[in-house]
Amino acid sequence: MNRRKILASAVTAAFVVATFAGHDFVSTLIPTVAAETSAAQPRLVGLPDFTELVSATGPAVVNISATHLKSTSRRERSSRPEREDNSPESFRHYGMPAPDREGPMQRSGGSGFIISADGLILTNAHVVDDAEELNVKLSDKREFKAKVIGVDEVTDVALIKIEGSKLPVLKVGDSAALKVGEWVIAIGSPFGFDNTVSAGVVSAKMRSLPNGGYVPFIQTDVAINPGNSGGPLLNLKGEVVGINSQIYSQSGGYMGLSFAIPMDVAMEVQTQLAQGGKVQRGRLGVSVQSLDQDLARSFGMTTPQGALVSQVQDDMPAAKAGIKAGDVIVKVDGDTIEDSASLSRLIAGKKPGETVAVSVLRDGKSMQVPVALGSMDGGLVAASDKGDGEAAKSGRLGAVVRPLDEQSRRELGGDGRGVLVMEVQGAAARAGIRPGDVILAVNSAPVATPADLKRLIAGAGGQIALLVHRDDTEIFVPIKLG
Repeated sequence: MNRRKILASAVTAAFVVATFAGHDFVSTLIPTVAAETSAAQPRLVGLPDFTELVSATGPAVVNISATHLKSTSRRERSSRPEREDNSPESFRHYGMPAPDREGPMQRSGGSGFIISADGLILTNAHVVDDAEELNVKLSDKREFKAKVIGVDEVTDVALIKIEGSKLPVLKVGDSAALKVGEWVIAIGSPFGFDNTVSAGVVSAKMRSLPNGGYVPFIQTDVAINPGNSGGPLLNLKGEVVGINSQIYSQSGGYMGLSFAIPMDVAMEVQTQLAQGGKVQRGRLGVSVQSLDQDLARSFGMTTPQGALVSQVQDDMPAAKAGIKAGDVIVKVDGDTIEDSASLSRLIAGKKPGETVAVSVLRDGKSMQVPVALGSMDGGLVAASDKGDGEAAKSGRLGAVVRPLDEQSRRELGGDGRGVLVMEVQGAAARAGIRPGDVILAVNSAPVATPADLKRLIAGAGGQIALLVHRDDTEIFVPIKLG
């Protein structure tokens, strides 16, 4: 028996050695693996060869060196991948800072790519913003001085220009056609190492990031590090489908989560920058948040779809059109709004002055509001109106509140709304309400006094949404009442 096992092992070893010696290891083993799997299972395929792709596209990728004043603190903040002690996890831009030098100037770097034979280059805004001087180096070691055509900080896209002719260019691809799981590569200058190639797959699409609400980011697992900023994300056809822009990191370096600006967004910005040096966007003048299932139930909706208006800015288009806090925007010009990010992107894509048809749900009823867009340049509550009542220790909401003083009312706009949360327990505590919050409304009904809050909670069902002012922001918080 032992002799048979030894013989079998020897045969297997001989097969493996022969495979390494005379054949491609992966392609030799694939038929064997495929024969043992059922027809319903995915068939294994060989890994792609990127050599021809890199050879064809690499010459159009450039290294950008920016010289700026040391006193330009915004440049230092945006380019350095430093970690803040109170923020161990964060999304970061990743321009590459050079070591500090003597004198008033310092340098930072990033990447970019040529999109026209006469020298137009796309990169990130944070790579070139506030630069006193820009230097562009090609893969063939030629160097050029560059000028900034335009910068759009909202999308983090910049267009710069070098003087040249018959320069190598990248073909722009269709980022909307990308599929999750598709192979992509990045070329750039991480840590100053020019024309570095890294590969991976598309991990997800349409990602909304905390500091990039107007961009539906492409998420990949391509290794990206400081200095890759502004470099291209390429598909296997050699087409640029994104601009590498951010990473999610605890250390400032690559951790497997990289994000790129889709080229359909970048090219829209590029067109406006080339024409006028700036980007014009429509503006509603509202603060919105996405719905979850609890918030949807609070507003009588069966599905959490749409953008919930938490604040309407005074003298802005939405306010003039009659949109109110508590409205849920579900469509704009017939286009369905999935969440707050999709509303922001859709409105930003409109022109200032354009009139759009905004469909909202209000108190369970559907209505349509025309808006002329501007430009983007619970339960038992105790305390009397005087604040001298006895505090309740229990109730459906579980919050103790008092009226706002005059200074607080002025800080909140002086519209007479709001009660200050003093203590929380029960349902309010479970939902995340905390002392110092100001409760402005229950669903869409305004709260001006503790009595208002008590009355509204008493008449509510099992699910409500409180409009809360916290840290200069107004948000709806879903609460399941006790």
